[in-house]
Amino acid sequence: MGGAVSNGGGSGAAGSEGAGAYQVVLNVYDLTPLNNYLHWCGLGIFHSAVEVHGSEYSFGAHDHPTSGVFEVEPKCCPGFMYRCSIFIGHTSLNPLEFRDFIQRMASEYHGDTYHLISKNCNHFTDDLSIRLTGKPIPGWVNRLAKLGAFCNCLLPESMRLESTETKHLADCRFSDDSHTSSNEHFEDDYLEEKHLLSQSSVSEDAIVKEVHR
Repeated sequence: MGGAVSNGGGSGAAGSEGAGAYQVVLNVYDLTPLNNYLHWCGLGIFHSAVEVHGSEYSFGAHDHPTSGVFEVEPKCCPGFMYRCSIFIGHTSLNPLEFRDFIQRMASEYHGDTYHLISKNCNHFTDDLSIRLTGKPIPGWVNRLAKLGAFCNCLLPESMRLESTETKHLADCRFSDDSHTSSNEHFEDDYLEEKHLLSQSSVSEDAIVKEVHR
């Protein structure tokens, strides 16, 4: 559905594209088992993340004016059910160049600006994919949000204004040692995540902080 799918999902240098070309892969997750039925209609409720240089990057909500971009192990994003991997293209950015690039891009995606319809994880991965490869993610990944934007006036007020997916960033620690506020409802004792920090608050050597449960 929606493009070539690769369950291998490697993100190393691609020999066919020559030295210095690195694979960019979109990893797609189900938010609900209903996707098994919805996808026949070209719909679904999905989370997505971009895998490059052996790590996976996505965007989520929290209550603070700091980056909501986070980094996890590929195909292992907590709280979601992995569905498939889709090859997007190649980037010429080496690991150091990419780290600087994603650090700067993270400052454009603060957790408190997340919106289910207008600025969700799939908007982020689409933007990241275009910047890295010149190619967007498949349209079906974010189709429900596009339909929601088209019918915005019919949506509940809470969804139109401030709907978030904070539960999947529950109890995360960011660069200012603040936490998200929705952890009451979720069991995260075994959760291990890596979170990208904003460039304004940390040095390059401290770009990622791990939280161990």
